Amino acid sequence: MLNLGIIGTNWITNQFIDAAIETKEYQLVAVYSRKKEQAETFGKPYGATIFETKLEDFANHPGIDVVYIASPNSLHFQQALTLMKAKKHVIVEKPMFSNPTEWHAAKQVAEENDVFLLEAARHIHEQNFAIVKEELTKIDDIKGATFTYMKYSSRYDQVLEGQEPNIFSPHFSGGALSDLGVYGVYAAIGWFGMPISCHYFAQKIATEVDGMGTMILRYPGFDVTLLTGKMVDSYLPSEIYTLNQTILMDGVNAISSIEVIDRKTATRQELATPPQENPMVDEAKAFAKVLNHPEDKKNQELYQSWLLLSQQVNEVLKKLRDDAGIVFDADKI
Repeated sequence: MLNLGIIGTNWITNQFIDAAIETKEYQLVAVYSRKKEQAETFGKPYGATIFETKLEDFANHPGIDVVYIASPNSLHFQQALTLMKAKKHVIVEKPMFSNPTEWHAAKQVAEENDVFLLEAARHIHEQNFAIVKEELTKIDDIKGATFTYMKYSSRYDQVLEGQEPNIFSPHFSGGALSDLGVYGVYAAIGWFGMPISCHYFAQKIATEVDGMGTMILRYPGFDVTLLTGKMVDSYLPSEIYTLNQTILMDGVNAISSIEVIDRKTATRQELATPPQENPMVDEAKAFAKVLNHPEDKKNQELYQSWLLLSQQVNEVLKKLRDDAGIVFDADKI
């Protein structure tokens, strides 16, 4: 049983804890928060008994094995470093770090302290994500793809009122690409590999980050178009195109439908399996497998594949931001 600590007391943390407990591989034991009362209110219903307001004390507590970090994006790096130097494994909510400089520095600290550095990009661990990847191994004539994930954020109301909430702030490494676009970038690289070039046509908002935008990832022979946004809603599906078939999905962030539509025969074949009720269960299981059996060669190979994908996604996110002229405070250090 893995003793789990958490940083961040929002809805996504609740969802991860519920998923972790459902796997029967974790128990929540500790909560870090700037306010002890808030930590206790959040953690006691789960049975947590360790509540810390100082990160160093939290990191060095002997009763914690692994920590899930779901704080504002800009805080991930220093929090992860402090925890890993204290020999704690870390699961960092996506996007894991603000830029490749932070990513490589964190990887080095993980290696020096013999701990796992895991990015919580939950959708890549879901069975339907793997089904699409397997289907693509049968195809040699990909002509393109379009992935869409745009969802209005209630925090944008604050932007319209002249405020700067964390999720839309360059000080906290926010914006549509960091929050939602990362799902499409992960899908594209996870299924097609690294693009040879990439461009981002972003619509900047008053806070100087992107409220929405269109990305184009260029591959040999085809392009992948990614639509993302937090200031509008989109109901478009996502698609992968071949000469004679189209793979139609209801999204890439959480796939529950995968239809292969054949142009010549006019047939439609459904490939998806019913998804987990809690979309974080599959990633929690995957992480527990690696954390509990680090000596297994296959687990080590799996971990290295996750690290490589995380690195590639981080590099592409930075290139996209550079192309759009979006600069985080973390980039200036």
